[in-house]
Amino acid sequence: MDVSSNVKTSYTRAPIISYPPLPKMPGWRPPFLTVFKEPLKRVCAIYGTVDAMANRTAAIERKTRETQIIAELNLDGSGKFDVECDIQFLKHMIETFSRYSNIDIKLRAVGDNDHHLIEDVGITLGKAFAQALGGQPIERMCTKTVVMDDALVLTSLDIVDRPYADIDCPDPLYHHFFRSFAMSAGITLHIMVIRGFDEHHIIEAGFKSMGLALKGAVVRRDSELSTKDKVKVN
Repeated sequence: MDVSSNVKTSYTRAPIISYPPLPKMPGWRPPFLTVFKEPLKRVCAIYGTVDAMANRTAAIERKTRETQIIAELNLDGSGKFDVECDIQFLKHMIETFSRYSNIDIKLRAVGDNDHHLIEDVGITLGKAFAQALGGQPIERMCTKTVVMDDALVLTSLDIVDRPYADIDCPDPLYHHFFRSFAMSAGITLHIMVIRGFDEHHIIEAGFKSMGLALKGAVVRRDSELSTKDKVKVN
């Protein structure tokens, strides 16, 4: 039996209500402008103008008789990478660093031997990082620990323009990379191997922990994190 055919439904149109116009009072403004006034002031304090809100990017080309390197960085990226490099393990580490730091990296690197290429890639990425950073206030300091199977590695850093590097790394070439990056970027960098025996895992955990630490350290803030305020050099 079809019950629905016996059901009748009727609708009553709601009356249309006309409201009087709002009075035009001197100095009156829509309530939402008042509600968002303080948040907007804070956003402007942190980001400043529209130009200051733009992504922090840099592009560097570095050529010597030993290596040729082109690097493009976007500190406000999403961890996208496009890396072409003669050394496949270095390529893998740069891609890992990009993903964990959220820094978009485009890199082209060729060289005459592993030592020169690994060192010069570290130098170039460090200089590009410093250039992209600009002079806006940031969180500066961050510490991150990464576990990878047997390896447990901690990175602690400070983006403070006082270059220093104390690196635990089982491979002298990648020890050189981390140090070259830190000195060229002008940061204080400590990488500590808490435990581990597989060199691949230790090195990769170092890149991951450094990436995560930089991701936290480059976050913008509304004032300098220093009692000395911003350092000015004339």
